[in-house]
Amino acid sequence: MNRKSVSFSILSGKGGVGKSNLALNISCGLHLLGRKVLLIDCDMGLANMDVLLGVTPGKHLQDILINNQDPAEILIPFGAEGRPGLDLLPANSGMAGFVDLDAGARSMLREKLNPLACAYDFICLDIGAGISPTVLNFASMTTLRLVVVTAEPTSLTDSYALMKVLSARYDVTDFHIIVNMAESREEAKRTFSRLAAVCERFLGFTPSFLCEIRADKVLTDAVRKQRPLMELAPRSPASRDCMAAAEKLDKMRGVLSAGGALDTPLRNVNAVN
Repeated sequence: MNRKSVSFSILSGKGGVGKSNLALNISCGLHLLGRKVLLIDCDMGLANMDVLLGVTPGKHLQDILINNQDPAEILIPFGAEGRPGLDLLPANSGMAGFVDLDAGARSMLREKLNPLACAYDFICLDIGAGISPTVLNFASMTTLRLVVVTAEPTSLTDSYALMKVLSARYDVTDFHIIVNMAESREEAKRTFSRLAAVCERFLGFTPSFLCEIRADKVLTDAVRKQRPLMELAPRSPASRDCMAAAEKLDKMRGVLSAGGALDTPLRNVNAVN
């Protein structure tokens, strides 16, 4: 039965902006709000969610395509003991043949994942960086798109390019910006304003500001200990910001559900050109 599932992709124009850590910790935040969450590692070339969690999967997302594996048999629960409903669907790293999936493979993956996804309130897709066809297609499938940027000019330039291509090829114009590693709220607002102004001028749409995630030294410790920051240090600045992001997403789900906008968790959206 469909639980009025909301899917959201977390993507970025360039690597190294903290995208996977945000996917992990925002998913943890949603689970703390009492939601069932499925986190899917969709970086088909350089998957690392299993490393962040310190788990060794026996099977991976690619097994759905290679061996017709049931996705439910690949799941790894990673919620706190006694709190089910927070699951990882891991991918395998270093499999070059899966970096760019063809249209048939992408369609098969979506059809296999949708029945499982309907059992969750939120489905988070941690997508690889850049503008490859697989990245663009995964991003177009989801209900919401969260673009992670930093104050670095290269991050803003590449994120602009990502939104430009998604807009041109998939007619997608709704993006929610997360400014990561922000030194202050003021810096985050300036960073967002620069990006939003360029999008409005040259692309004809303005992305929305979801939140800032403050720079947090404790995150390095969480990565080394292979534990979510939300679990290791729930009161740290970045943890509080991830929780705020989760609360905003939960409110969005309520609005979308009330408006009857939720049907299939992962949509079939064809490229415009």
